[in-house]
Amino acid sequence: MNLSRRVLLQQTACGFGSLAATAMMAGSLKPLQASHNATNKLIIPGPHFAPKAKRVIFLFMQGGVSQVDSFDHKPLLAQRDGEQIAFQDARVLAKTGKRESPFRIMKSPWKFRPYGQTGRMVSDLFPETAKHVDDLCMIHSMHTEGVAHGPATLFMHCGSTTFVRPSMGSWIYYGLGTENEDLPGFVSISPSIGNGGPRNYGNAFLPALFQGTALGQAGTKDTELSIKHLQGESRPLTERQEQLRLLQDLNAAQNGARGGNSEWDAVIESYELAWRMQASAPDILDFSQETKQTLESYGVGKQPTDDFGRKCLLARRLCESGVRFIQVNYGDNSANPAWDQHSNIPKHADHARAVDQPISALLADLKQRGLLEETIVWWGGEFGRTPYAQDNGTGRDHNPGGFTVWLAGAGVKSGIAYGETDEFGNAAVSNKVHMHDLHATILHMLGLDHERLTHRSAGRDFRLTDIHGKVVKGILS
Repeated sequence: MNLSRRVLLQQTACGFGSLAATAMMAGSLKPLQASHNATNKLIIPGPHFAPKAKRVIFLFMQGGVSQVDSFDHKPLLAQRDGEQIAFQDARVLAKTGKRESPFRIMKSPWKFRPYGQTGRMVSDLFPETAKHVDDLCMIHSMHTEGVAHGPATLFMHCGSTTFVRPSMGSWIYYGLGTENEDLPGFVSISPSIGNGGPRNYGNAFLPALFQGTALGQAGTKDTELSIKHLQGESRPLTERQEQLRLLQDLNAAQNGARGGNSEWDAVIESYELAWRMQASAPDILDFSQETKQTLESYGVGKQPTDDFGRKCLLARRLCESGVRFIQVNYGDNSANPAWDQHSNIPKHADHARAVDQPISALLADLKQRGLLEETIVWWGGEFGRTPYAQDNGTGRDHNPGGFTVWLAGAGVKSGIAYGETDEFGNAAVSNKVHMHDLHATILHMLGLDHERLTHRSAGRDFRLTDIHGKVVKGILS
């Protein structure tokens, strides 16, 4: 039987080219519109208007930092410490149906002090980060959806508490592509396997190549942050190049025979990206190129700052190499993650000592290198904590109704405080900012209109902010 080249590729190639290709789902593309054009090439939208920022570093404090013990100073807590006062509590309402219940006011164990030219009050939990208050934009009026970690964490990452939706990093990668074709556009450093797990950096119904690339995992040593099989095999370079060309030819022919497919496009791109990463990624992961002074500033090589210091330093290196969205996770894989102090709020001090110096060093390093002028740094958790004691003890419960995040860098006003919680720090009361609003605002600073950054799936257009969200113009520079 005579087989044409096309038939040979369609029938025999699928035995290895097809199977090998379908296992690869990552990649990198230049900006245009994320759809298929006449030649079946994926293209990416690009900014809708001139951006203020090029990229985002998200410092995720898993578990929920207490706003009244960190950046939202409430003197009334000390004045009325120990008093029983009625509050609306989302958890109590869900369990008992009671709209208000009495709780014991609990003052902060830490003193607050003024910092910088602005005199912004910051607690003794974060003395190093406090040195940068004149560069920070504090948003004290955050509120969100979901009172448990799982739903709230998913909502923060994906804009939904229950449905499978693309993560914010995937939306940004989808909208803007990557600045460096040799690296992924979205990296999540040491993500947790719980409270959403891979969904927090997943692409959902977006094309497969926009999924985030995970480096390490929560709970593992950050000295082991690496990309598996990055060095490739020991065979000669020319032989490996020839193998890649053959695989790419087979994959392209298979894709053409199938009439074009976005997942196949992603597969083909992923092989090329993996090849290019072998040359560039090892240098980014190699801290031996950093000076002793830089390593010491991040707290690398000493406890308790070594782990998070390495993550923050890696974030800076990925940032200057052109990665579009970098998430630095501080957390673990336990049922009560990191900052989740229900019965022992003084435990916050252990976590603060681990992250405060590295965060300060990251801000200083970005600023010194001119990277802060084009990078958004976003710090925060999935929600805050109550200003009253949980179960009359020494901890604080979850509080989605009022909490603090801060932003720094390109596109935001520096040295300001936006919005307020009530006099106890329990609920957002003025210039309220919903998580959808924060998403819309960060997209805006990147040159993306949150109402126009959409993707059609299951017969309708979806977006990160669903049908909600407004840009918070009061924090824009």
